[in-house]
Amino acid sequence: MASVNELGRSTSPYLRQHAENPVAWQEWSQAAFAEARERDVPVFLSVGYSACHWCHVMAHESFEDEATAAYLNEHFVCIKVDREERPDVDAIYMSATVAMVGQGGWPMSVFLTPDAEPFFCGTYFPKDPRGGMASFRQVLESLVDAWRTKRDQIDEIGRRVVGQLGVQQHAAGGAIDTATLDQAAELLKTDFDPADAGFGGAPKFPPSMVLDFLLRHHRRTGSADALEMVATTCERMARGGMYDQLAGGFARYSVDRQWIVPHFEKMLYDNALLLDVYTQWWAVSSDPLARRIAEETADFLRTELRTDEGGFASALDADTEGVEGKYYVWTPEQLHEALTEDDARWVIELCDVSGTFEHGSSVLQLRQDPDDSDRWQRIRALLREARAQRTYPGRDDKVVAAWNGLAITALTRAGVILDRPEYVEAATQAARLVREVHLDDATGRLHRTSRDGVAGTAHGVLEDYTAYAQACLVLFGASGDIEWYDTARRLLDRTIEQFVADGSYFDTAADAEQLVWRPQDPTDNASPAGVSLAAEALTTMASVTGSVRYETAAAEALKASAAIAARAPRFAGRALAVAETIAAGPLEIAIAGRSPELLRTAFTASPWGTAIVQGDPGLAVPLMEGRALVQDQPAAYVCQKFTCRLPVVLPEDLRREFRPVN
Repeated sequence: MASVNELGRSTSPYLRQHAENPVAWQEWSQAAFAEARERDVPVFLSVGYSACHWCHVMAHESFEDEATAAYLNEHFVCIKVDREERPDVDAIYMSATVAMVGQGGWPMSVFLTPDAEPFFCGTYFPKDPRGGMASFRQVLESLVDAWRTKRDQIDEIGRRVVGQLGVQQHAAGGAIDTATLDQAAELLKTDFDPADAGFGGAPKFPPSMVLDFLLRHHRRTGSADALEMVATTCERMARGGMYDQLAGGFARYSVDRQWIVPHFEKMLYDNALLLDVYTQWWAVSSDPLARRIAEETADFLRTELRTDEGGFASALDADTEGVEGKYYVWTPEQLHEALTEDDARWVIELCDVSGTFEHGSSVLQLRQDPDDSDRWQRIRALLREARAQRTYPGRDDKVVAAWNGLAITALTRAGVILDRPEYVEAATQAARLVREVHLDDATGRLHRTSRDGVAGTAHGVLEDYTAYAQACLVLFGASGDIEWYDTARRLLDRTIEQFVADGSYFDTAADAEQLVWRPQDPTDNASPAGVSLAAEALTTMASVTGSVRYETAAAEALKASAAIAARAPRFAGRALAVAETIAAGPLEIAIAGRSPELLRTAFTASPWGTAIVQGDPGLAVPLMEGRALVQDQPAAYVCQKFTCRLPVVLPEDLRREFRPVN
């Protein structure tokens, strides 16, 4: 029987949070399952992540309890998994949980046979029975009894569940054509909340990828409805409590439909995706709110999620000192302590400090711009200073390749478009970290995570390769540095070789650990699906190289999302956005020579997703072949399928090459 908690050696901050539990936790490994076979006991698999509120609750109630831990150690092999580090394991057993329970969530509690087949699934179990829920100890005792007395039934359940997972592969559809794009925009109108913006009811998640699609749709078609849905949703999110009015950055979601009370955890992928949306919204509309939120979100990434090695940390916790939102909320009394009497009264009215959260506290909102902007900025600084005296939320400082890829892309675009070179520099440093630490030059394999500059053991999944490859291509466009092009090409070549079988994309590589099921999920949910990111990166690479191989691979990737795009566009936002880029051309822009003005115009005025390359004439990239200066001046060539229009040297002439965005 294992008697030692092994999580202290992990590179995952979430797993290390549990290193002092009396539970004899092990990481996911073949050795753990071998022990279960040797002892003839089931496996208890607990899956969560560091910013998960209910994960912390269950840990405190059960995993820190000596009696519960002793029972677990005696009767189970206990495995703890960070879902952000092992999304493949999470995907398999979340599918099983949803199939068996009807819903899923974290913490995810799954009981497996020694062959890793699930026979009982759940999420959070309380320490004591309540609200019709059995206690965790009751669940454990009933499963131990069943293991002893109904073993044949348990084994049969496990085999049946795995067999069912194996037939849940998503059928590919046809191409996402312009008719599908128009239909998706119409379906989103029917799901749009006209009173409070966003889509659907509470809880409301930031619909980043849907907004991206609608912005690209507006650029292509001129749809006023699409732009209105974006503008209203972006404004409501930015002015509500889900956005940190003092320091920038978006919380994970709003528990209500009015965007007032957030679930306070802040995720890298949300803020990267939203930074890209607000930057694009500003490029389309020149709305000053869009620019302010884009800059504040970029600054949040750089100041609060940046690691010492130059990457971006995964998340900030929702809880502080065991209390959700404690770091962020304010009571009138706290405001009076931090400010003068007049300033406190002004902020209480301006930010609706009326008990919008718990125990008389409130999250700050900014439903309209203050009449006195200088006063607000002075007060913001004072409140940030007062808040800094509080205990800061825990930070999950592991670097995830895919999410850093999203951040690199967003920061690069924002840096070029908003003329903030420090954003591009931050993106470059993160890209270097991923390349130097995560990418194994000998094998071409990408590691999913790192921490403190040391790569984790988990293999990269499809989203890691493709999000980072797209980031490298965007960074290449902004910098002209050929190394980013070379890196992207290596990653995408490996993607085609390792993640595609019989024209179908999988989320794990062919040479990765073989699990009970090879997952493939085409839904764009909290973050983009790996296959949608593949379609995007491969489309960009096809535009840069003219390669039919990449173009065909991109088309195959988009087919995976076609059925979802047609019937449930809220869950195919990134796929639809990529399809809009293709429908708009896709276009290519080659800038011969170095011109910050031409580059900024290319990024701002062209359809989002356009492949952009700049560099000295003769740069060894197919799109740059034959692109010369014009009268010794930098020149921009707008092309489609490598057929180019006449070069232009003035930014205003380049802007006229594109359909007006208003």
